[in-house]
Amino acid sequence: MSKVTKQRLFELLSARHENNPYSRLASIPAPDSFKDIKKASQRIKQALLNNETITIVGDYDVDGVVSTTIIVDFFQKIGRKVNHIIPNRFEHGYGLSPKIVDMIDEGLVITVDNGISACNAAELLKQKGIDLIITDHHTVGEQIPEALAIINPKQEDCTFPFKEICGAQVAWYLCAAIKKEINADVNLQEFFDLLCVAIIADIMPMTSLNYTMVKHGLKKIKTSSRPAFKKINEMISKEIFVSDDVGFTIAPKINSAGRMEDASIALSFLLASTEYEANDALQMLEELNVFRKNLQEEISQKATNATNPEENAVIVWGEDWHEGVIGIVASKLSNAFKKPAFIFSINNGIAKGSARANANINLHTIITEASDLLLGFGGHKNAAGLSMEAKNLEEFKNRINKSLEEHKEELHIDHDVLGELDVSNVDIEFLNIIEQFEPYGLKNHRPIFKITNSQIIKAELFGKDKNHTKLTLNSDGFLFEAIKFYCDEIFDKPTIDLVVSVNKNEFRGQINPQFLIQDIL
Repeated sequence: MSKVTKQRLFELLSARHENNPYSRLASIPAPDSFKDIKKASQRIKQALLNNETITIVGDYDVDGVVSTTIIVDFFQKIGRKVNHIIPNRFEHGYGLSPKIVDMIDEGLVITVDNGISACNAAELLKQKGIDLIITDHHTVGEQIPEALAIINPKQEDCTFPFKEICGAQVAWYLCAAIKKEINADVNLQEFFDLLCVAIIADIMPMTSLNYTMVKHGLKKIKTSSRPAFKKINEMISKEIFVSDDVGFTIAPKINSAGRMEDASIALSFLLASTEYEANDALQMLEELNVFRKNLQEEISQKATNATNPEENAVIVWGEDWHEGVIGIVASKLSNAFKKPAFIFSINNGIAKGSARANANINLHTIITEASDLLLGFGGHKNAAGLSMEAKNLEEFKNRINKSLEEHKEELHIDHDVLGELDVSNVDIEFLNIIEQFEPYGLKNHRPIFKITNSQIIKAELFGKDKNHTKLTLNSDGFLFEAIKFYCDEIFDKPTIDLVVSVNKNEFRGQINPQFLIQDIL
């Protein structure tokens, strides 16, 4: 394997974006290529003219909260107040449900980041004489709700050219269509700070349209006039924001509200009109996030202990495992065991689950094969939510393992290593080249490299729970440190082969390379 020079690194990363048709904001697709978007914007114009009640129904994850924030803020900017409901995970369940319909008596309902599977709720709204506009990005099932308009790029007859966008982007495009319909004076680029958070948090492919929107959005966070982002800038004091700042610091805090308590806390943070309000909400999010981390570690340990490494998927369950963290646990175990993971929490005989996969298989397709066992499910290729009677868990486990038997080669996407790393070659210029091609994410992974035959000088555990490992290594006479998070392995061998990524580590004005271990070979 050849060594990656700075020139080679630049060439490899440049090549990823050579054919992006949306490399400039001026060239991104127009709203009118969405199916039903004209019909939706005309109906919203009518509602505005008739002073009808408009109710936005969001979702409790980051994408759902950001989608709600964008559309509520847009209506505020055109001088109209709208009602908004974000379901409580524990009280209402997911998205537009019959329980949510009970809270709405009149007007027009617009869903954001949900609704494509809400057939029962749509029927109940119809019975009440309430028009429904669905904006969503999740996979379209065989049965489609009856609605006035459905804006979802994954509909077969939708001509929007880039399908892999998140709910917040669909909501933003609806705002663009409304702006055009009513000739409003709103700068839609002001929402890019929010958009980039949702795109990263919902793990959309970081290519094409998404790459361009996030690139601009990360810059927008630095200059945003939104009180929430002013507090974020105080919290993360950096010259340049990268995708990991959102993925590992900003998004988990916003997500913690819906996971642990109620997503309205996160919404009040993002919609805060003063820094005082934003600070109050941020303090609550901080506390919930600490609680989430502790609970997540506890359930991860239980789930790991219950896992059979010989099976094709991690499928485990427990009584009253906190529903708010099982998605993160599924993601963690999917990466650790290199196979799809399904984690269920059983409560009153009902198992609610989250599934995650870093694989070439489509989770939604695999789950569909066992849909007769389920009470409901939804999601997309790499992430899904599902529920069933607990008595069906063993049968579900057997069926999924059998379905995956013929996909063994596709159960995990292996690291796409750029080449062998000469550790002594990693300087500020090398790090700047990597940073130049931010943002990274799905299908545009942060560059990773192989380091072979490094001598282990020292291995130590660190962190409050001593669950992270720091290795001091010697590579061809050059000493460096490498970190592996959530690893308490004892390294008692003389040498090691690693797969690593390299980040900038800024501390007290000093910038140094930080080697993060992605895998041990």
